[in-house]
Amino acid sequence: MGTVADTAVGLDKETRDMILDTLKKYAERRLTPDYLLQLDRDDRFPHEVLQELYDPMQLGLHLLFIPEEYGGLGGGAYDIYRVAELMGSIDLGVATGVLATFLGTDPIRVGGTAEQKAYWMGRVAEEATLMAYGATEPQAGSDLAAMTTRADPVLDKGEVIGYRLNGRKQWISNGGVADLYTILALAPGGPAWFLVDRDTEGFTQGKPEDKHGIRASNTAALFLDDVFVPADRLIGGVEGKGLAQAQAVFGYTRLMVGAFGLGAGWSALQRAIRYAQERVQAGAPLSQKQGYTHKLIVPNAARLEAARSYIEWAAARLDGGEEGLQTEGAIAKYLATEAGNKAAEDAIQALGGYGYTKEYMVEKIKRDVRITTIYEGTSEIMEMTIARNRWQAHLKSRGDYYKEWANRLDLIHQTQPENGADVAALALRALAVILERCRRDRLTRQQHILFRLGELVAFAETAAVFSERVADYPTEAIPLDVPTRQALARIHARDAALKVAADGLRWTMGAGQTDPNLAASLNLPGIYQAQIGLLADMDFAAEQLNLLKTPEKFDVTNQHICEMNRGMKNYTNISNPYWKISTTSAL
Repeated sequence: MGTVADTAVGLDKETRDMILDTLKKYAERRLTPDYLLQLDRDDRFPHEVLQELYDPMQLGLHLLFIPEEYGGLGGGAYDIYRVAELMGSIDLGVATGVLATFLGTDPIRVGGTAEQKAYWMGRVAEEATLMAYGATEPQAGSDLAAMTTRADPVLDKGEVIGYRLNGRKQWISNGGVADLYTILALAPGGPAWFLVDRDTEGFTQGKPEDKHGIRASNTAALFLDDVFVPADRLIGGVEGKGLAQAQAVFGYTRLMVGAFGLGAGWSALQRAIRYAQERVQAGAPLSQKQGYTHKLIVPNAARLEAARSYIEWAAARLDGGEEGLQTEGAIAKYLATEAGNKAAEDAIQALGGYGYTKEYMVEKIKRDVRITTIYEGTSEIMEMTIARNRWQAHLKSRGDYYKEWANRLDLIHQTQPENGADVAALALRALAVILERCRRDRLTRQQHILFRLGELVAFAETAAVFSERVADYPTEAIPLDVPTRQALARIHARDAALKVAADGLRWTMGAGQTDPNLAASLNLPGIYQAQIGLLADMDFAAEQLNLLKTPEKFDVTNQHICEMNRGMKNYTNISNPYWKISTTSAL
């Protein structure tokens, strides 16, 4: 069985590696720690950086998203994931500027006429056009069907020659700096996408939002006051297809945002690992202490790598020709961004006082990565999307959807017992029991139950996919060998099984389920028995993670440390502030 990288769709490995290597070298040279921190302090969008990233003579990064027939590179989902992860590990603000152009081209790529694709995609490729995706509105949020922006037809002798757009868009990445916008508006025939140039009369951009994080990105409101667009700028030439066109790309775009969370999470985690290697406490480095590694390092690595396996699995399916995969995209985004956010949070805790200061990168990473759980669909929207789809799968299969998957995991366990597939199967069977109990007692009428089911599905499915792929499809994206990732798969499978059973029991009981034997049906004794060996796996994973190449130590010569030395004469090891930052991770 080949790896994901062997797929015929997208770039060949040599080209992809060249792009990744060029991007790393660019970041080392141009996106230095001091520069990125200054952008953050100034709340400034680095227009010059986006121009350089899009310059074909330097990187031509935007070409990755454009099909070859329109002058692009024709990257596949796997290629996009790899580049997005690296961008996320460098700086999420800059990465968001790149994401916005990708999003902006999506309606054209999936819904445009042949003529529109040839003209507009060719223009973006040739001119390195900065784009924005205008969907979200102040009162609608993620509910695109609730939008109020209108597109009223303009008639000439009974023929539609154009549209007048009126309304407002909110929280638009690249909103104040883009050259070209795709705008979703409600036409008489239903929602539709329109192409709007920046300098169109009546079209104005608001001031940049003062954001918690990703301050190197531009986010602004858009105002449309009788903005006239010619009829040939209605994407697809037919009204009413806008929502379907938006849904069609969620599999791709949510994988990309999930990869952002993955990259940022690992960037923070590697800094915590480096700190643990150097910080000596009670005669030994923190990297040798379970109280540190087993709380702040290993669980985060397990969740991040589970998310990676799921992302690579979904990318392989997309590159293999499957369409949609909105639910898989939602699961990938949900776990990867929540895991990235938790890894960054724990990295601050891991570095103690250093982690809480703006001089050390983990504080910025935490502020930046938080947005990945919000934009392109909040975690709560992801939970709802996941639950609704998998609920239907449970009903249509008469309760067999996850039982059959668990049976397949049993077969994997027979030949690859190190993968944790048997424990992942426990998680899937417990999930099937919980879903069936919800059906019998009609518990999904409680919205909170539906949302919690989405969370449980995400944990169970990522555990299943991780255990299925960990040996046969080793990742090339991070230098962790198969035995290490097998240990992480076992750790995540145990976590998922216990979470599904314990949380599932809690919430169904809380909602009024009627089966007095539900706890026994979940096989809680078997799930607890499966926890045997957990600490040994965590010990092994901690040892292996300690071998990762991590950011270099910061050479302490700065004024802050000198002042601390003078003020804290008795502080041991004060001469070592444990490497401030290194922008490019070793992913």
